[in-house]
Amino acid sequence: MNGSGYPEGFSGHDIIIEAKILAVADVVESMASHRPYRPALGIDRALQEISEQSSILYDPEIVGAATKLFREKAFSFT
Repeated sequence: MNGSGYPEGFSGHDIIIEAKILAVADVVESMASHRPYRPALGIDRALQEISEQSSILYDPEIVGAATKLFREKAFSFT
């Protein structure tokens, strides 16, 4: 959201919604899943990360939707 990780410094409304969704989904999936270099950190830690960085790195509406999906709708990667 703040443009720190996006090409050409785009931020906020300059970033298309699909990119915002993919950013949150990628972080959640990568943190929650096992990697060869580290064990899975878990869904709770992933949701904590996106919540802490909401409005800074991630769109707050997307963070809210992702959190609702996992907490209220019981979505799971397995």
